[in-house]
Amino acid sequence: MPEDDWGGLGMTPDAMRRLAAKATEALIDRIGGLGEQHAWDGEFREVLESQLGAPPPERGRPAEEVLEQALSDVLPYAARLDHPRFFGFVPSAPTWPGVLADYLAAGFNINSCTWLVSSGTSQLELVVVDWIRGWIGYPQTAGGLLTSGGSAASVEALVAAREAAGHPERPTVYMSDQSHSAQKRAALVAGVRREHVRLVPSDENFGMDLAELHRRVAEDRAGGLQPLAVCANAGTAVTGAIDPLMAMADFCEGEAIWLHVDAAYGGFALVTADGKRLLDGIERADSVGMDAHKWFFQPYEVGGLMVKNGQHLENAFGIGNDVLQDTVWGANHPNFADRGLQLSRAARALKIWMSVQTFGMARFRAAVQNGLDLARRAESYIESSPVLELMAPVTLGIVCFRVNPGDATEEAVDGINRNVLARVFWDELAFFSSTLLKGRFSLRICIVNHTTTWEDVRRTLDMVERFGREALPGG
Repeated sequence: MPEDDWGGLGMTPDAMRRLAAKATEALIDRIGGLGEQHAWDGEFREVLESQLGAPPPERGRPAEEVLEQALSDVLPYAARLDHPRFFGFVPSAPTWPGVLADYLAAGFNINSCTWLVSSGTSQLELVVVDWIRGWIGYPQTAGGLLTSGGSAASVEALVAAREAAGHPERPTVYMSDQSHSAQKRAALVAGVRREHVRLVPSDENFGMDLAELHRRVAEDRAGGLQPLAVCANAGTAVTGAIDPLMAMADFCEGEAIWLHVDAAYGGFALVTADGKRLLDGIERADSVGMDAHKWFFQPYEVGGLMVKNGQHLENAFGIGNDVLQDTVWGANHPNFADRGLQLSRAARALKIWMSVQTFGMARFRAAVQNGLDLARRAESYIESSPVLELMAPVTLGIVCFRVNPGDATEEAVDGINRNVLARVFWDELAFFSSTLLKGRFSLRICIVNHTTTWEDVRRTLDMVERFGREALPGG
């Protein structure tokens, strides 16, 4: 780019247009060609260090040259989370309006902290939060905010629980041994001692063992501890298992314990009839965390926290500040900074709002249902296969399975499946991950991408069968 296109840290309009056009074309080309690319690519640190590790330049380079380097040397080395055959961890396949919303919010330099600073995006956040309230089935008294993701939502939920309980001196928090690490970390951040975070065993279907929960709460009360919260799973990230939400709500109400539901992965199944049925009881929780950058097809980062009594959030996080005294703008003009841990906040609602306004809920509902349907077809495929074995019931969009020839030791089966996983990582146009289920190594696919078809799933399962046969002795 010619030097006369620059002025300080600014760029001329023509230079800005050229650069934005190149970036846009690169993104569209990438999205259009995803299915023909590898689902994952990475590079060793030594290689990337040689390409990127240098002191900051004293004089800049042409912006188009910098963009080209980012496109060639940085961005390709990542999991392609929106690839139709990326089934690892919990994928994310954002809509194009969602991508553009983040671009616009960055360009408008929005800080969605208070009504005074950004009333437009604050109003959109009220709208989107109310949509989520309706999907959960919460009353009008509920409130919430959009967060960076499930980790922040969990911290904010447990801080609100601590505030509502009057800051107990010896709090305990209970969660399943299948719970996400974010729940454990949130308890520690909220002030619970590590030894007072209780991991309750799960049953044969990987839901929390309620009898064991009851026993541990009673034991802790007898020992002078103060049960603060129970964290339930509405779709674990391991198997998609759902804890017995209705029974847990009964127990927590009777014991005056806050019930938080981690629905980061599974919560947006609520927009479908099947999901509403599976997650029955979630509306009785004191708080619910959900991630729109998972099963609601938005770019990172956008999670959400809903609290049944919205006042609990402002009781916990509303703090006056002389610098912010001008942000008080009459009644019924909320400041989202008073509901959570962030002051400076991205305009997260814009991407959800633009996406839903563009496509409508019928198409979003069908996209979520697609994941549920494909997981069930995968379950049937695995159960009919002479080589594959289902490792856990399929409830939402996660399928856990393994290669099992039926006449091998557990050690041998473990080795076969680790070999299959290694081959997938490096050799094929698909990607999935693994987990341990009560000590047994399992392959795992998570199907939540709106562009994934049955052909993508079938092709991946066929590949596992083939690799599994080749890994057998004499294969």
